[in-house]
Amino acid sequence: YIDTLNEARKVLVQESSKTLFPIAKDVKIQVEFNPATVSEYRLVGYETRALKTEDFNNDKVDAGDIGAGSEVTAIYEVTPVGATPSIDPSRYAAEQKPVANAKNGELAFVKVRYKLPKESVSKLITTPVLADHKTTDETLLRETGWAEAVAGFGQLLKGGQYTGKLTYDDVIKQADANKGSDPFGYRVEFINLVYKAKTAASMPAQPQPGGYGEQPVPYPYQYR
Repeated sequence: YIDTLNEARKVLVQESSKTLFPIAKDVKIQVEFNPATVSEYRLVGYETRALKTEDFNNDKVDAGDIGAGSEVTAIYEVTPVGATPSIDPSRYAAEQKPVANAKNGELAFVKVRYKLPKESVSKLITTPVLADHKTTDETLLRETGWAEAVAGFGQLLKGGQYTGKLTYDDVIKQADANKGSDPFGYRVEFINLVYKAKTAASMPAQPQPGGYGEQPVPYPYQYR
């Protein structure tokens, strides 16, 4: 739904151009966490995009297409080995044995499978993610902080089942600190949206027509 010139620029200029020139089709991403460093993990969002493990190598299973300039961000919440887990260990689970790549300090192993636009056989890209990797890149840190704020807001809107003590004020503070360059005002618009959600959440619930002790409000016109 386009209601402003700013939204038209975003949809018709910035976003539509990313779908005009597909550079890969049936793109699948698989993340395997190292049990030597990660005791448990949770993917934030993407509930409707989940893919069965056995379908990753099956080229007959359709997946998403990627256009030129497209970006995808996935956020995982992980519990490192040694920290208090959120799920009690299984009584009958086999004892975890040391894995061969534990000495490498790997946090996870990422695999990307894709097909070129005119091909039917997929190609594979793999890369490890090191547990002790640290970055001082300000742009990367800022964009990660912004993504976390947006994801946290989405989780709060869904009921905040896994957000702990996170509040709308926390989201606003983190988003404002990581806003960075905002030439079209999209990020300011997001922060204003969080303010509105905060206000709406603090308002008392309104009684619905037809509830206990109330009469339903009739429509202005009724047809038979």
